[in-house]
Amino acid sequence: MKTALFYEYYEKWISIYKDGAIRKVTLNKYKMTLQWLKKLIPNIKVFEMTRNVYQKLLNDYAEVHEKQTTMDFHHQLKGAIMDALDEGLIEHDPTRKAIIKGKVSRSKKPKFLSQFELHSLLSVLDLGSTINSDWLIQLIAKTGLRFSEAIALTPKDFDFAHQLLSIDKTWDYKGEGGYQPTKNKSSVRKIQIDWQTIVQFSELIKNLPEDKPIFVKEGTRLYNSTINDLLARKCRLAKIPVISIHGLRHTHASLLLFAGVSIASVARRLGHASMNTTQKTYLHIIQELENKDVDIVMRSLASL
Repeated sequence: MKTALFYEYYEKWISIYKDGAIRKVTLNKYKMTLQWLKKLIPNIKVFEMTRNVYQKLLNDYAEVHEKQTTMDFHHQLKGAIMDALDEGLIEHDPTRKAIIKGKVSRSKKPKFLSQFELHSLLSVLDLGSTINSDWLIQLIAKTGLRFSEAIALTPKDFDFAHQLLSIDKTWDYKGEGGYQPTKNKSSVRKIQIDWQTIVQFSELIKNLPEDKPIFVKEGTRLYNSTINDLLARKCRLAKIPVISIHGLRHTHASLLLFAGVSIASVARRLGHASMNTTQKTYLHIIQELENKDVDIVMRSLASL
C-alpha cells in the first residue's frame, strides 16, 4: 500500500470511510478533491507524501482557488493522511505547519441585513392569498431555516395550537427531488413561530395535502438559484443590499443575537451541531455585543 499512488489510496479511503456515512452533496466534495489529486499529483505514491510535496500540492491548488476553498481542500485530505500515518504508510505528518494560500476573494454579497433593511424587504414582497415564492422568502426570514429545510415543509409540520414548526427532513433540490435527512441530528428540531405567521399560514395551507411539500409543485423542480434571483430583484426594489437566500438565515440569527437571545438558544433554533458553529459563524456580532457588555459593566461599577 505504501507504493500505491496517493490518489488511489484516497479513492479507496473515501469508499471505506465516507461513502454511505455522509450526505451525497458532501461526498461529491470529496470526489471533487479526488479529481484534483489526479490532476495535480497523478504520479505521487503514498510514501512520497512529504511536507514539501503536500505544501506544493496546496500551493498549486491555491493558484486557482480562494483561500477558504483551499482550506476545505486541506481538511478533506487531512483525514486520509492521518489514517495513512496511523497505518505506518507515511513516516511523518506532511500536513504539519501547512500554509494555506489562495486567490484574493471576490467581492461577495453582504451576509445579513439590518433590522430596517429586513423590514424594507418584507414590505415589498407579494404576499397574496396563495402560496408563492415570496411567502418562502418571508418564512425563511422569520425562522432562519435552511433553504432545503424550508422547501421540504408540509402542512403537517405546522402545529398552530402550540405555535411550533417541526423540522425533520430536507428536500433534495440539487438532485432529483424528494425528501432526505436533515444536515445532522441537531437539525431535527421544533422552533417557535410568531402569531402573525401562524395566522397567515393557517389560511394559506388549510386546503393543501397534509404530506406534500408546500413550496414545491408536484412534477416541478425548485432551484436555489431561482429563489436567489427573485430575492435579488426584491432587494433592488426595496433599495437595500442584495443578499442570498442563505443570507436571510444569517439575518435571522444576527437579529436574535443583537436582541439579546443567548448563543445556546440561537444554535438550537438554527439546528447547529454545537454552539461552536454558531460562535464561529457570528464571531463578529458576538465581539460587538461583548464590547457593549463591557460598557454596561463599567457603567454599573462606576455607579457603586
